[in-house]
Amino acid sequence: MIRYCIEPVSPEAHLFDLEMQIEQPEISGQLLALPAWIPGSYMIRDFARNIVTLSAFCNGVSLKVEKQDKQTWKCSPCNGVLIIHYQVYAWDLSVRGAHLDQTHGYFNGASVFLRAVGKEKERCQVEIRPPRRGCCGDWRLATTLRPAGAKIHGFGCYQAEGYEELIDHPVEMGTFSLAAFEVSGVPHEIAISGRHAADMGRLCRDLRRICKHHVRFFGGIPPMRRYLFQVMATGDGYGGLEHRSSTSLLCKRDDLPLAGDDEIGADYRRFLGLCSHEYFHLWNVKRIRPAVFKQADLSHEVHTGLLWAFEGITSYYDDLALVRAGLIEPESYLELLAQVITRVTRGSGQLKQTLEASSFDAWTKFYKQDENAPNAIVSYYTKGALAALALDITIRTRTGGRISLDDVMVGLWEAYGKTDTGVQEGDIEALAARISGLDLDGFFDLVLRSVEPLPIKQLLGEVGVGCGFRPATSGTDEGGIRKTDGLTTAQGAVLGVRCGSEGEAVRLLQVFDDGAAQASGLAAGDIIVAVDGIRVPPAALERMIARKSPGVTVTIHAFRRDELMTFKVVPKPPPSNVCELWLLETSESGIKEARKAWLHQAV
Repeated sequence: MIRYCIEPVSPEAHLFDLEMQIEQPEISGQLLALPAWIPGSYMIRDFARNIVTLSAFCNGVSLKVEKQDKQTWKCSPCNGVLIIHYQVYAWDLSVRGAHLDQTHGYFNGASVFLRAVGKEKERCQVEIRPPRRGCCGDWRLATTLRPAGAKIHGFGCYQAEGYEELIDHPVEMGTFSLAAFEVSGVPHEIAISGRHAADMGRLCRDLRRICKHHVRFFGGIPPMRRYLFQVMATGDGYGGLEHRSSTSLLCKRDDLPLAGDDEIGADYRRFLGLCSHEYFHLWNVKRIRPAVFKQADLSHEVHTGLLWAFEGITSYYDDLALVRAGLIEPESYLELLAQVITRVTRGSGQLKQTLEASSFDAWTKFYKQDENAPNAIVSYYTKGALAALALDITIRTRTGGRISLDDVMVGLWEAYGKTDTGVQEGDIEALAARISGLDLDGFFDLVLRSVEPLPIKQLLGEVGVGCGFRPATSGTDEGGIRKTDGLTTAQGAVLGVRCGSEGEAVRLLQVFDDGAAQASGLAAGDIIVAVDGIRVPPAALERMIARKSPGVTVTIHAFRRDELMTFKVVPKPPPSNVCELWLLETSESGIKEARKAWLHQAV
């Protein structure tokens, strides 16, 4: 058995103390390693950089420890129990690492638990200790680690069958709010840390509907003792990471519902969509998973061209589940879908990077985006969701509504999830063709291996949804439902940039392909000083350019580095790249039935 002990020894300094005991270390010297990345987030994060001190002992005698590389250590041979003492700096307020202060503590196992190389299959026991100081005396725990003597929500001993299980159960400690509900006989909890005024009863009711929908979709819940929604509410945050029986979520406190508010506004809808996304991952990613992610080497990148399916398909079903579960109306779902289409179509990266390449290069491109990202890459989340939509409607229309992507997902669960068989490249394409009885080679070549635009407008028409594109009305216009009068006011002249404030100045954050700014030579990082001799206040650039006439040259002064430069810019009309959707009024019963089947309410 590998034993660990972790203690929030210094919340004010953000330090966890850890001790690791290896009963039978390797006779030639035990190797220790910390993951460089965490499953579900495909970027090298080098968690070992947060280890502040590390020392080793055996029989009370200090041992020599030599560092082998950035994340691996080798202890001198010893005859007896090897004890490792180390400290981890925890100041990453995200769903991926570790965070500790006087208000709460949180850690993902991948960021704090050293791995005894060669002993990954050995059972693990973890003692989680409370803070020693009085300010945290009322703290408790929220985790799905299996108790080994600890009481539920209490500090004490927990266990795991091996290292992979150990790092798949994050731990939250503090004075969080807690509420519970049940789905298919399995207890579900939601624990919210951070200041908030959420209606916990309503959260439980709404989350239960989402969870019931997903369970019914797949025909049953995966084996687990309990499930946990672990939420950190902040002033401004968003993110989630899936685990085998829990999820860690980061949200704005304004995303949470207040007592007495029965509406589902855009903020709360976003939070429910995030919860839906991570819960769907219980099946798609955590159990139906690429073969290369089974016992993946966490010391370096593990590439796959399948992320479009595991994240994109999940992104398709997360919001669709909200309307199918009866939480939102079809128009509300179409608003969300229009925003996804807009995000894909307004970036020229969709014309340069295929979905398979986007999946494969997630490590170096999607997770390391720079100022040129919209011009160079496409998201396997958003375009992957549109690929799933296209596949779903294609199967539905070509089989006369007998088969859908729903059937393919259930087939994946039966063939790969329940049997714990890793999905190889091409397996999903073959299964979709087999279940539907269709020749889908051309479809997948178009969607996955080309940069041709997807025929979204045509496909949505097959299910009674109109689709159109118009110019943006402002820099924050993301698209949505078409206005009933069909009238919108275009933004006016634009530069083709995304900008932000820097003190009292305006900095260009991104310069888009084929825009007026790029044509003039303006670049990301430039500080805009004046337009036609008038100083540009923060957040005023868009408004000042909108007042200009498209095609008429304006003079822009900007600092690049410490040099003042002059640019002659010819603003353009805004491109028609904002999507709007609407429910078609049709007398064709086949289209009405197709739309009803697609947006059916399953609960």
